[in-house]
Amino acid sequence: MSNHPIPHDKGKPTVPQRYDAWRSLRGDVDDTPLTLFEHLNELRRRLFRALLALAIGVIASVFFTGSILRYLIRPYGAELQVLGPTESVVMYFRVALLAGAILAIPYITLQLFLFVAPGLTRKEKRWIYLALPATTALFLIGVAFAWFIMIPAALGFLQDFESEIFKAEWTAERYIAFLTSLLFWIGVAFEMPVVVFVLARLGIVGPAPLIRNWRLAVVLITVVAALITPTVDPFNMLLVVGPLLVLYLLSIGLAMIAYPRALRANPRRTR
Repeated sequence: MSNHPIPHDKGKPTVPQRYDAWRSLRGDVDDTPLTLFEHLNELRRRLFRALLALAIGVIASVFFTGSILRYLIRPYGAELQVLGPTESVVMYFRVALLAGAILAIPYITLQLFLFVAPGLTRKEKRWIYLALPATTALFLIGVAFAWFIMIPAALGFLQDFESEIFKAEWTAERYIAFLTSLLFWIGVAFEMPVVVFVLARLGIVGPAPLIRNWRLAVVLITVVAALITPTVDPFNMLLVVGPLLVLYLLSIGLAMIAYPRALRANPRRTR
């Protein structure tokens, strides 16, 4: 530990000030500035590669989308109705898009990380590359959780709700849109621990703000769960809130492990 003072204003230095000072004293940081045009050009390159990977994933998914559709309608137990001449085609490619996104998400995430990589150190880049498999794994775990736990409970509730009055005959457009949006957003929500871990390792988010703002986190998680949950009953909503709260607690623990000691031990000193 060195005794280099961290530049600050009149009061206690903010987290960005401490982080900038901490990084400026390290020898493996690339401080070469990029112009606005270079940043935009780099963003264009990364977006193009991500969209290209998505397109390749969709094209590859087209060959087995029929099997995926038959698997998706299995919980419903019957053929789905279509109300327009093109609805079946649209639903076919909607499922192909979801499958292609799942196949391409590791590469898309890599492009996102590579966009911010020029401002990171070699060690920080290594942490990001190690986080990529975990990001994909958590996304798939979230999709599996939604499919095997949430969707059977939700469909059972919706099919049996006032069955003496309503007859459940769902259209392909409503049913497929319901499933694909639920699977995708639950998968994204399950990536929260890895995202927090990477941000903490980079010194952007520390465990203290996560602990201090736990009430706000509970409110936000409840709002997100209400938006994701397909039904309005408390049971299905708790199926989303419960795992998200556990993931938030896991994120706090990972932030404690990953947050740099130089920013945590002494706000006025760094290594």
